[in-house]
Amino acid sequence: MILSKTDYKNYLIQDKIALGIQKNGIATSILSFLSPNPIWQFQKTMRKLEYYSNCKNKGLYKIYILLLRYKYKKISLKLGFSIPINVFGPGLSIVHYGTIVINRATRVGKNCRMHACVNIGASGGSKKAPQLGDNVYIAPGAKIYGDINIADNTAISANAVVNKSFEEKSILLAGNPAKKIKEIDITKIITHIQL
Repeated sequence: MILSKTDYKNYLIQDKIALGIQKNGIATSILSFLSPNPIWQFQKTMRKLEYYSNCKNKGLYKIYILLLRYKYKKISLKLGFSIPINVFGPGLSIVHYGTIVINRATRVGKNCRMHACVNIGASGGSKKAPQLGDNVYIAPGAKIYGDINIADNTAISANAVVNKSFEEKSILLAGNPAKKIKEIDITKIITHIQL
């Protein structure tokens, strides 16, 4: 969670690395002006809203937060995302735009890489939602729900349905219901991280 300006800057840097966005330069600035990356625009807006909501939520900043919420909702609808703030740690990489629905009680650690058609939510009217560790890869169409925990360095395959906890690290989950398929090296899937 972003609790200071230093956190905010760090989250932006880590998100940029995760998305593979080159460092700022003249060519990058011109390219982003002519053809802006909508996912990067979404993530920048999300991080800014998190920063102002968590750290600067008094006085006139409340008006600015309302404007940020409006902008965030507008870009979320455009991309098909239903992602509340303060869910993802630094290093988030949303690979494609398309339907992504996340419960506000969910918590995901750093370096999450996620595809379209992912749903992470509560189950059966419960307010408790999944808690995912660091370095988690979520393939297209994965459904993760319930009061469960997923360990660090886990990959969840396409269309997997995860409804129970997996405490073992460095594994691949697949199937409906999901089960451990094999042990993996997550650095081969989320290539920007080093363990």
